[in-house]
Amino acid sequence: MTVTWEQLRDLKTTEYTEAATAWAEASSRADAARDRISVQMVKSLESQKGASASSAYERLKRLDRNFDFIHTECGLIRTTLDSLAHELSAEQVRLKGALDDAEARGYAVHADGSVQYPAGGENLLTKEPVPGGTVRGTRYLLDTRPPVLGQRPPGFANPNPHAAVAQEIANRIVSAVSAAQEVDSRFVRALNRLKAPDGLEVTDATWADAAGDAQVVRENARDYLRDTIPEKSSPAERAAWWKGLTPDRQAELLSVYPDVLGNLDGIPAAVRDDANRDNLQMLMGKLSGQDDEKSRTQLAGMRSIDSQLRNQKPGEPPMYLLGIGDQGGGRAIVAFGNPDTSRNVSVYVPGLGTALDADFARNDVQRARDTALGARRYDPSSAAIVWLGYDAPQLPADHLVDNLDVMSEEHARRGAPDYNRFMAGISATNENPDPHITALGHSYGSLTVGQAAQLDGGIPGADDIILVGSPGTGAHHADQLNVGKDHVFVGASDHDPVTMLPNKSESNGMLSGASVGAGFGAAGFPGAVVAGGAAGFFLGDAVTDESEIYFGTDPASKDFGAHRFLVADGPKPFIEGNGPFDAHSNYFNPLKDQDSASNIARIIAGQSGAISTEEPR
Repeated sequence: MTVTWEQLRDLKTTEYTEAATAWAEASSRADAARDRISVQMVKSLESQKGASASSAYERLKRLDRNFDFIHTECGLIRTTLDSLAHELSAEQVRLKGALDDAEARGYAVHADGSVQYPAGGENLLTKEPVPGGTVRGTRYLLDTRPPVLGQRPPGFANPNPHAAVAQEIANRIVSAVSAAQEVDSRFVRALNRLKAPDGLEVTDATWADAAGDAQVVRENARDYLRDTIPEKSSPAERAAWWKGLTPDRQAELLSVYPDVLGNLDGIPAAVRDDANRDNLQMLMGKLSGQDDEKSRTQLAGMRSIDSQLRNQKPGEPPMYLLGIGDQGGGRAIVAFGNPDTSRNVSVYVPGLGTALDADFARNDVQRARDTALGARRYDPSSAAIVWLGYDAPQLPADHLVDNLDVMSEEHARRGAPDYNRFMAGISATNENPDPHITALGHSYGSLTVGQAAQLDGGIPGADDIILVGSPGTGAHHADQLNVGKDHVFVGASDHDPVTMLPNKSESNGMLSGASVGAGFGAAGFPGAVVAGGAAGFFLGDAVTDESEIYFGTDPASKDFGAHRFLVADGPKPFIEGNGPFDAHSNYFNPLKDQDSASNIARIIAGQSGAISTEEPR
């Protein structure tokens, strides 16, 4: 169907925006129904027993998922219609401008878009006025700039001055109509795609289809919405931008760009949580259709996080999903307690081997939960976050050289700026006049925190820094972390081998000795690799500073100058427990290390003066 200039002139774009408003209302109603089901109805059944209660529970969970899908799809239709109205309005304005110019000059515009102009100018031979005529518009394909009124196209030599003006008007008319035709065709395809499958069963495949729908809508709404998102601005500027939007525009952005807004530092926590819960469904749908190991691993982690979001236990701090993504090893940022309304906020960075998988969802998310529960005992206005916003180094694979992956500062240096942007966002959205912010790093994550603290200006908003199970921060003294040495706190078990890693000279000696020992082992000398590594270590140790470990000065040493708080030593490597790293994993667990968990909680709650301490090394 061809669009005519008269149709474009008479088009009532408000009818599209009114339809969009109706779809927005449907989306909002579905969202409200979802909330009533998950917050009220499902919760009321969790404590009930019996087959009927179980059946009702499962049906309500399915209905919750259905309303979630309806909320998303109706929101996409709403934005598609609004974007259609926006683009057609722009072409309508262009057309009306051309028609107004024609009317002002007394030119007639015919039904086919041609423009009739009167006689004008003078024939150089007869001295008579040059006759008028009619011109048809053409679209300039190579030059998309709007022509200047009265400017003659190349090669045009009609001496009637009206001819060039009429031609320019005719070109504008055909350009606007042709663009409107393209817009119409493009949005017909987009709207035809936004159809739900038959039935009421919302599966992973349904969400995968919704993710594709969202992508189509994004491509069509780029000028209308995406270009308005201040992705290159500071977190504080983003916070002000979001606050200044109308509720309708906020809802529209959330429906189309949950992945962008959910991971945009400076957006309020509750908004990020809403966006990421929707994006999580789409990501799980996408990954469920892929059969590679990375997709299966990340899907397992996402499913676990989704289950925890839907099944929070009574008495736990409310759970917020502040970030989710499948890039690299995966991204996930989970909070317990609202970091915008809480007076005390901690942000914990996990370390070696951490990726978005079932272990992260089970262990690191639990550490954040335990930390929030602990801090709330000292100050109820406390929230704790686990931040997997970077690619942590992974555990070694098949070859000895893979061990060097964790021995590099590269991952920490890459993650440090991202961590600081997130922390700046926490400060920008917190509603308290003077919030107490704690940066917390465990294992290799303490190196990431240390690198972030040594960037220009330090970690934004950070009042205190906690380092546990640390192999070093890259700093030689606590004062280098930009919060003052009295605000740096270290937990280090004497049975945690990570806190006593050999420094680089010793490590190189170990690797060299092990390589030599491997040669002797091949010749039939049992234990040669271990013996060679030990000899190399002691040779390096004899010529190096004992307070130096792999990534600089040992944070638990006297030379570093931080406060060392009391922790339980835990099992001895190999001799007790299940392996070499049991003590390395206990710092957050109140059941396994009450001293450490309590001290961490006191510091986060702003009561560092009440911690129990031990002598530095």
